[in-house]
Amino acid sequence: MNRFLSKELSVQLLRRLQAAALPTVYEADKHRLVLPDEAGREQLYFRLPLVLPPPGIVADQVNYVVLLIQAGNCAMGYFENGINLGHKVFRSYMVRKKQGKSQIKYLKTKGKSRAGSRVRLGETVEFFENINERLQEYFGEHEVHRIAISCSKTLLPYLYQSKVSTPFDKNDPRLYKIPKHIHTPIYEVLLDANKFLMKGELIYEEAQQGIVEEWLGEAGERPEEEPEA
Repeated sequence: MNRFLSKELSVQLLRRLQAAALPTVYEADKHRLVLPDEAGREQLYFRLPLVLPPPGIVADQVNYVVLLIQAGNCAMGYFENGINLGHKVFRSYMVRKKQGKSQIKYLKTKGKSRAGSRVRLGETVEFFENINERLQEYFGEHEVHRIAISCSKTLLPYLYQSKVSTPFDKNDPRLYKIPKHIHTPIYEVLLDANKFLMKGELIYEEAQQGIVEEWLGEAGERPEEEPEA
């Protein structure tokens, strides 16, 4: 089961868990707490809003970049405490119209490239160079605490192997894979993804419903609808 919580309710729940001194394990790459049962088995997950720092860390604000990449489409933005202070959308001719398949995937199956394919490959190279140039600007102007990313494994090598380097590598501890399907990246989708990241989320089995209600207590509002993204 999934239950989405506002930032305020997430903060209240986090304080209650800390006050109760319940044993928890923090998973930095997923920005969530794992609460085991008495036998040490994983019982419940509490994904924290991205605007909250990791447990035990005191911070006045959390700065982060949201990066959404699909074949030929990218939307990115810089955020401080959930407020978008800059964004950019890129589009590129990377998809073969008849097959609806990106040029990258096509080459993996067909090999050689004709004139149209070379054009698409050239635009693919420029596409990722443009992305990394904007990322370099964000990281050069701001201190970035987290990098929320949605990008397929097929496209990731082109991001990291671009002539314009990323301001982080694939093992950067700030990286956070957005745990949600993302629609074609445009500005509105970027904002919807941020709304999702600003929510807390409890993931649990139906048998844990009672303990969830107990933790939420009087502050437990009706379960929130999943934010669209």
